[in-house]
Amino acid sequence: MSNKTILVVLDGLNYQVARDCMGYLTGLIEHQRATLYKIQSELPSMSRPLYECLLTGVSPVNSGIVNNNIVRLSNQESVFSLATKQGKTTAAAAYHWVSELYNIAPYHAVRDRFTHDKELNIQHACFYHWDHYPDEALFLDAEHLRQTHQPDFLLIHPMNIDDIGHKFGLDSRQYRNSARTVDIILSNYIDTWVNDGYQILITSDHGMNNDLSHGGILPEEREVPLFVIGNSFSHQDPTLKDMKIKQTDICGAVCQLLALEHNKPYPQELLA
Repeated sequence: MSNKTILVVLDGLNYQVARDCMGYLTGLIEHQRATLYKIQSELPSMSRPLYECLLTGVSPVNSGIVNNNIVRLSNQESVFSLATKQGKTTAAAAYHWVSELYNIAPYHAVRDRFTHDKELNIQHACFYHWDHYPDEALFLDAEHLRQTHQPDFLLIHPMNIDDIGHKFGLDSRQYRNSARTVDIILSNYIDTWVNDGYQILITSDHGMNNDLSHGGILPEEREVPLFVIGNSFSHQDPTLKDMKIKQTDICGAVCQLLALEHNKPYPQELLA
């Protein structure tokens, strides 16, 4: 069965901060409407390599997207390419590096910021190129795309948590409060998305450290959350030994939810 799916990538969100600060999402967990899993990012724990990982299921050292300065189209099959080839509608409200990976590289703001082209992998999009672009505006962009185009797959990718982390570090009230702010924003949308038939995954690319950076192997840089919401997930106890979900599994899980033909790895135990 095909399920419309929303993937939210909260850039730079550390697992522990997500667990401690996101009261709305934790409330859903307490009422058995969501489940939180801890996953470990691939290496290097950097943004562009991990966008590629999340959306293709291929680790950076194998995809060749090994740092943020590699500007080229992905040479892997992604959720976007698989979905469009199989007749699905795709959309994204995301940082412009996503456009460079799956639509056109390099990014030109006038041409690419607002995209509507059924021949592209991401058919409908609002891309941004400012790290401080307000998360509230980004979610409005995403909801406009969703309501207007009814995509089968929608990527939502806000940047403020990462931006604040680079300015103030992991152990700062500013970083924690940026996570709380996104939690509040999400509370305005999730019930609507569920009622409209979407399955929802909320995760991050990487975490943050107290050096105002990331990229290495510290747990605070690599441990990220995965919240799942919807009746197509098993909602198994995250403490079970067989619930070891890899970051490379998320692409395949989305493909399964969309009922796509694919060869991506995916965690069968995550899905109902």
